Amino acid sequence: MTSPELAEEVLDDLDVLRARDPRGLLPAVAGAGAQVRETSRLLDEAGLDRVTGGGRPRGLVIVARREGAVAAAVLRALLGPGSPVTVDVVPGPDLPVWTGPTDIAVVATRTGSGRYAVTPAYEAARRGVTLLGIGAEDAPLRAACSTARMPYVPLPRSRVRHTTLWSLLTPLLRLATELELVRPDVADPQEIATALDEIAVECGPTRESFVNPAKTLALELLDAFPVLAAEGPLAETVADRFADQLATLAGLPTSRFRLPDQRVAACAVLGGPLAAGDPDDFFRDRSEDVGRRLRLLTVRDTDAAHHDGAGEREPRSAREALDEVLRTAASSNVPVSGLAEHGDPERHGRLPRLARQLAVADFSAVYLALALDQERALRR
Repeated sequence: MTSPELAEEVLDDLDVLRARDPRGLLPAVAGAGAQVRETSRLLDEAGLDRVTGGGRPRGLVIVARREGAVAAAVLRALLGPGSPVTVDVVPGPDLPVWTGPTDIAVVATRTGSGRYAVTPAYEAARRGVTLLGIGAEDAPLRAACSTARMPYVPLPRSRVRHTTLWSLLTPLLRLATELELVRPDVADPQEIATALDEIAVECGPTRESFVNPAKTLALELLDAFPVLAAEGPLAETVADRFADQLATLAGLPTSRFRLPDQRVAACAVLGGPLAAGDPDDFFRDRSEDVGRRLRLLTVRDTDAAHHDGAGEREPRSAREALDEVLRTAASSNVPVSGLAEHGDPERHGRLPRLARQLAVADFSAVYLALALDQERALRR
């Protein structure tokens, strides 16, 4: 296991970071705001009115995996149970049997190739389903959309794997806005891009660890087993993204819980056998103090619904559940970190706050991978 002191030296040495980052993950993550702006321009050119011109559909079917599935989960959580249209996320290659001409299918993928992306596009065209494709500019998916005379958002080949979330989420937010499922001010791409640009400055590689929230979090996770507690469904999408990035890039497993419905399980884990115990216990076995220890990582959404049982014993609101989880962590001496809670996040709207959380999560996962030299290790 890399020592925190050595890891901090690595994270504050730009030459070492470049050497350990052959794919350019750091520049790609820092360019998330630029992704939003560029994808917005590509959407303007794609002719989205061919999809939205028919009015509000019965349902949205989003064919996506990994980052595309995260983007779809964000949209579904944002719309919530009161959405006037159903939102289904499927991995492909099959479309749901009920999908028909009154629905819209979106195939969201970085590459735009592979059976899971191309097959449902042709199937949608065969069934008369309105189609929107998102993928690489010269991908087979583009030909499928062209055959169906449906719009396609061509992403530049320069997009780096594991860092294209905003290239896939931006079209979904625009689609929801033009279908009048989301107010334009809620999903303003300029505000989201600005929030991402701010995080790129605050968490960029030139900022030293002691003033860099993402580097600090990466160092805290270096010898930790993260327990992610998400305040409601939208925060859960951030927790899922962070867990996937930590596993994929840094090889670090996590445990994650959505509150309030998984409050009991979260408290059981934080108060269980993996908790640190009493640090003042003189007679404890200090040979057990080595290795990974639990660390609670909170993902807040202050706009999460407060009518989900607030004031009741069961179920509790997301905020009440999170307060109890924090009390359990304190009583069990489990350290706590908050994702993107630095500065004044409340000055942002809900989606820009989400963008900040996703950006800090991506930066932290990349920094942890580079501190462990995981990128080069996987390519030897």
